[in-house]
Amino acid sequence: MFIFSLLSFALSIYSFIMLARILMSWLPNLDPRNPIVRFLYDATEPVLAPVRRAIPPMSGFDFSPIIVMVAISLIQRLILRV
Repeated sequence: MFIFSLLSFALSIYSFIMLARILMSWLPNLDPRNPIVRFLYDATEPVLAPVRRAIPPMSGFDFSPIIVMVAISLIQRLILRV
């Protein structure tokens, strides 16, 4: 059970990182060389890129972060049931 709790905790942390990335995308004047911006980009892009390739942006709106957040939530629910 400890491993499941640890995995659920890690997914919660990652969902906060993903949320920060989503909020960051709404701020137009962020410096891409800022260490925090680089960290958020580097931590989330490996997960977002494959989703973005599978479901490209529609009408200029990128649904990949929403899909990843829903997937994280579903995985956490499955973990908690075990």
